[in-house]
Amino acid sequence: MSHTYLGPVYRIKSERLVIRCYNPKDALYLQKAIQENVEHLRPWMPWVKSEPEDLKVKIERLRVFRADFDLSKNFVYGVFDPHETELVGGTGLHPRVGSNAFEIGYWIHVNHINKGYATEISAALTKVAFEIEHVNRVEIHCDPNNIKSAAIPRKLGYVYEATLRNRCENIEGELIDSMIWSISREEYPKYPGAKAKIVAYDVFGTTIIS
Repeated sequence: MSHTYLGPVYRIKSERLVIRCYNPKDALYLQKAIQENVEHLRPWMPWVKSEPEDLKVKIERLRVFRADFDLSKNFVYGVFDPHETELVGGTGLHPRVGSNAFEIGYWIHVNHINKGYATEISAALTKVAFEIEHVNRVEIHCDPNNIKSAAIPRKLGYVYEATLRNRCENIEGELIDSMIWSISREEYPKYPGAKAKIVAYDVFGTTIIS
């Protein structure tokens, strides 16, 4: 039986990782990974202030992630090792930056930093955004003090737009600045990550691009 791809991309294989839509059964992986990374993530991810959370809370959160994914409201992905036995980070394509545009977010487990995973993930999602979802713009936002995070869009050829003052809140509820990087559809063909090697699958498990 043939079918037409209607999106979104549920699963991506990059060179070293599996990036896929969460399922509620991933709650144990997520709980373990977050518990191991609270102090690592605390300076940059305000959502860790709710930790530690019960497994039931994690299950409900992943149900919401999955529901929003299925309804094309927000695309939150888990990042797994090739055997999918360990959660090595999280990412997403978030439609919160205007019409026909995505923001890419990411975090990496402290045991896997300095391996180039955030760059690999961002390149893969940028490719999906432009070549499959056909958006006009992709953005990456980060705290200007997060030097390692800011290096990712720079390395991938994103254009620095601005640092917006007092735009976000940190874990203490204090206002902090936000650095904005972007790449447009017109710029994408010259983007280094356009050559990223990925395999992307739709909801049927059918290959979309490889």
